[in-house]
Amino acid sequence: MGILKEFREFALRGNVIDLAVGVVIGGAFGKIVTSLVDDIIMPPIGFLTGGVDFSQLKYIIREANEAEGLTQVAITYGNFVNVVIQFLIIAFCIFIVIKGLNSLKKKEEIKEENTLPVPTKEETLLTEIRDILKNK
Repeated sequence: MGILKEFREFALRGNVIDLAVGVVIGGAFGKIVTSLVDDIIMPPIGFLTGGVDFSQLKYIIREANEAEGLTQVAITYGNFVNVVIQFLIIAFCIFIVIKGLNSLKKKEEIKEENTLPVPTKEETLLTEIRDILKNK
């Protein structure tokens, strides 16, 4: 029974739950960014590059020869180029989101700094006592 209790304490710890929520939201955000890249950003890039499909780019080391039973040997670097472009776009999107969140956070911090706390009754009373003692 001891191990089950330890596992329950571990699983219900705040950090683990926060991590789980982060993973789920990250997965959903990943799908959004993938759709943004594949459906919105890549088509104009393909248009600007003359419709080049990077995924078909490859360096052929040996041509296929059916008579000899040889298959083609090639380095298919085009898909790698696609993945690198997608990574750069995703990294830029995340950068923009984090930059936006940081600017909102800074505005909130500035707002908090500009609002002076209202003194409590005790603080007001102590201030009055201090001023009376100074004047004597």
